[in-house]
Amino acid sequence: MVKSELTYISLFSCAGIGCLGFTKAGFKCIATNELISRRLEIQKFNNKCERDEGYIQGDITLPETKELIFREIEWWKENRKIDSVDVVVATPPCQGMSIFNHKKKDSDIVRNSLVIESLTLVKEIQPKFFVFENVPAFMDTVCLIGDDERCSIREAHNRILGEDYVFYADTINFKLYGSNSSRTRTLVIGVRKNIAQHISPVELFPDRTHEPTLREIIGMLPSLKTMGEISTTDIYHAFRSYPDYMRPWICDLLEGQSAFDNEDKMKRPYKIDKSGNIVENANKTGDKYKRQVWDKVAMSVHTRNDQLASQNTIHPSDDRVFSIRELMRMMTIPDDFAWTDTPYSEL
Repeated sequence: MVKSELTYISLFSCAGIGCLGFTKAGFKCIATNELISRRLEIQKFNNKCERDEGYIQGDITLPETKELIFREIEWWKENRKIDSVDVVVATPPCQGMSIFNHKKKDSDIVRNSLVIESLTLVKEIQPKFFVFENVPAFMDTVCLIGDDERCSIREAHNRILGEDYVFYADTINFKLYGSNSSRTRTLVIGVRKNIAQHISPVELFPDRTHEPTLREIIGMLPSLKTMGEISTTDIYHAFRSYPDYMRPWICDLLEGQSAFDNEDKMKRPYKIDKSGNIVENANKTGDKYKRQVWDKVAMSVHTRNDQLASQNTIHPSDDRVFSIRELMRMMTIPDDFAWTDTPYSEL
């Protein structure tokens, strides 16, 4: 197993943040696949692949997309003399699996079946290792295998990869293993059977480490008090403005309190109907309009965390949502990660 270069392939790679650690650890990216081109552009801004051909935009279910991946593998075998790909990492779409998506449809099950594409590609590529990361319910979620047969994703792993790989799956909170925020996910690690006698999947799971508090992650950043304020030293330390009438909802909140806890009805979230009546919003979850706590681990960053009405959005002391820089640090994204090809000094 001694070789000059370590390599990986990333599937469903989005902006490349999920597999950034492999690049940081010195792995060379043979190919990265993403459906949406603007996400792939961000990967290019961060020089993820050595070859332009490694950035593969397209539907992974199409033969022509897969062929581009296999073409890159052959190039690396011929020109870099690798014997096989070291790791395939995949984070298939999980909308149909998430516990927050209560109304699953047949279309969700079909979408979940993109996992089958990942498993099949691992079978064909035969990397030494594979790593899948997804929501806690991942392995027990239903997917389609074949034309219309339904089975759990765990069973799909066994049926597609069982002859060639041993794998281990566990649901862990990434905050215990180096993440800057709480994020409970299922991690699946597989080892090709011809090397499994030397190392097991369990040995590749991370060691527990210090759990950083929100104060340790963002406490050194300057306070932002004025609506629309941008830090004079960091353009990404800025937050999205919200309507002035919402400020009383959050201005008196202590750490850990929600706007729904306010005794004054006019300080609880509301909307005005067509007749001009005030209609109080329903408190459907316990983490909306909630001020976060300095000396606890940051909560998981949800979709649209730039909006006041999203989940776990409110700064521990300022009356605002978290800034872009704060969210980046909470998501363990390095400060030097590039979102554009325009130099930071020019921005």
